[in-house]
Amino acid sequence: MSQIHDLATWEPLLGLVRDAHAEQLDAPGGCFVGQITLGSWTLPAPQPRPQPGRALQVADMQDQFTAVERVQDALRADGASSVSYMVETAPDGTTRLHVVDLGPAVEHGVVSPFVGALLLIEGAVPEPWRRLPEDVPGATPAPSADPALLERTLRERLPDAIGATEEEIAEAEARLGVALPDELKALYRVTRARRQDWGGDYAAAERVADAVGCELFSLDSLYIADAASRPCPWQFAADDAVVTAPDAAVQGLVGSPGWIVFGDNGGGDRLAVDLTPGPGGHKGQVIVIDHERTIGAGLRADSLTDMVINRPSGWHQDRDADSPPVVARVNSHYLDSVEAAAHPELEVLCIGWRKGAPVSLAPVAGLPRLRTLTALPGTLADPLEIAGLTGLEYLSLGPEEWRVLLDAGAVPQGLSAARIEVQGEQPPLPIFDLANELLALWDRPLIGRTVLDAGR
Repeated sequence: MSQIHDLATWEPLLGLVRDAHAEQLDAPGGCFVGQITLGSWTLPAPQPRPQPGRALQVADMQDQFTAVERVQDALRADGASSVSYMVETAPDGTTRLHVVDLGPAVEHGVVSPFVGALLLIEGAVPEPWRRLPEDVPGATPAPSADPALLERTLRERLPDAIGATEEEIAEAEARLGVALPDELKALYRVTRARRQDWGGDYAAAERVADAVGCELFSLDSLYIADAASRPCPWQFAADDAVVTAPDAAVQGLVGSPGWIVFGDNGGGDRLAVDLTPGPGGHKGQVIVIDHERTIGAGLRADSLTDMVINRPSGWHQDRDADSPPVVARVNSHYLDSVEAAAHPELEVLCIGWRKGAPVSLAPVAGLPRLRTLTALPGTLADPLEIAGLTGLEYLSLGPEEWRVLLDAGAVPQGLSAARIEVQGEQPPLPIFDLANELLALWDRPLIGRTVLDAGR
């Protein structure tokens, strides 16, 4: 038996749950669902209150830390990264622990019962993550791009820096699979930005950052910010869309094989040289990839030379494409009807709470680009109308709506991922069972569940 399925692993945690919530566990249908990963956990036990005038100490929560660490140690021993669990009281008064293994075909959710998107096709990613940059004929470097001026300026600012050799630059190009633009070569000919060259001298690193205008990555740390470098769960990524305005400087992509990341702004946002600019941009412009967004990038400077010499203080990114006609939200705060959302360019339709009767999907049937539908429980007049949405790759519905589709044999076969939308407190076991029914249709690995009798 693996350690994660050994009752002894869970006994300290079970004691905390039973002590803190005995009354709720004794109620009919009462249970607690939690999740433990190697770096975080949800534990339904109250936070201790320190004595007046004293801050909360580690010792005040040592019992919780000890209980969680035992489970985390079992995860490491089993080569796993996370586990979900449910504690309930059986009809005979004993405590039951359900150890839940979501498996490789289920993303972890953020709310109980922690079932995220079901990955129906192995390796599939949402459409924005498959989108490649559009070709922009005639894209050229900005007039401000001047590799020679850039190199002279940096040598004046960093007279003692150790630059990269032509062989080292060629090695970086071979590793990346793309030729470095002349400005980036000029920068690294002045300094290759390797920490070992600075010998632990943090002041030297600061001088380089001041000279360049960012925290410069070493030549060996350059990487391509393609879509795969910006992962996002299906639950959120399926609602995104790639839109590039006719005059946009930067294409509204998740990532691009032409985005060469060379630095950081000190706040976690990456700086890249952009070789695939938008219609209004320049080849080799400097862009900022915001770590708080999943799509798009902002313009920092027309060229690397411009950034180093003129030191622009900020950057600008257009709004994400989260509005009609491409993305439409029908709820009490946005559009009031599906008819208002219907448009040939519609890709994402999200139906939320609104006044009035449940809506019909007839107005969007047959739309050529509609690939995502999310609908909160009870918002659809007839879930079987989903059959008219022939291009769906992602579908998120409430349990009752999924039940209708399953019973009718009408689950869209073209889906790549799906999600069960759980609202409020619901028994988790039926959700696990429903998820397994959907996974089985695609012959995907099922959610596993081990039941352990923990006694009274």
